[in-house]
Amino acid sequence: MKSINILLLVFCSTFVFAQNDSSSTKIDSLEKKSYKPTGIRIGTDALSIARNFYSKTFNGWEVNADVDFNRFFLAVDYGHWARTYGGDNGDYDNSGNYFRAGVDVNFLTKDPEQNMFFIGGRYGQSTFSEHMRIVGVEDEIWGSLDKELYNTNVRGHWFELTTGLRVKMWKYIWMGYTARFKFGLSTNETGEMVPSDVPGYGRTDKESTWGFNYQIFFRIPVRKTPVPPATKK
Repeated sequence: MKSINILLLVFCSTFVFAQNDSSSTKIDSLEKKSYKPTGIRIGTDALSIARNFYSKTFNGWEVNADVDFNRFFLAVDYGHWARTYGGDNGDYDNSGNYFRAGVDVNFLTKDPEQNMFFIGGRYGQSTFSEHMRIVGVEDEIWGSLDKELYNTNVRGHWFELTTGLRVKMWKYIWMGYTARFKFGLSTNETGEMVPSDVPGYGRTDKESTWGFNYQIFFRIPVRKTPVPPATKK
């Protein structure tokens, strides 16, 4: 129920923005739309980079890109993720790569600075390996034993609902955030244990989870950006 309430809140906020933009939409409907890309933005997640310095259990990075097709943006993410946990009874580690691909819909269609408030969706997929070492397993015959478990070349996939902002800071530099609601995780493990942590998704003991990225983009112009028409009163 908590997940459903969160989704309703996201979509209600989308409806409000859509209502505020309704006058612009009516004007657009009377004009010929152009779906030729005007630019490509390439960036990275600043939070992933920061976590490499303050987190003892995480190592990774992520690259982001999007291409505009009028109010629709084709978005692609690619990243690396490694986790290491240790304790008195053993340790765990994993390492792998992931990608996400999907579409964002911009609700600020008349902003001359091309800022964005968007709602979108992603398909995510990860390929990774993991290892767990358990110390002090008690056996009735052999006594205390150490045990090691492996999963190699595991694939996981999931879906995401996204929302966020992109704001022009200076010339070709944009900054903003993306909030992600992740759900529908599925894995194809064939090893000795159930996957514990999927790169790009997170812990597998949760049916759904949240993610957050704070991103910095550099925009490469492809063609001259059309000047938005004046709003008719």
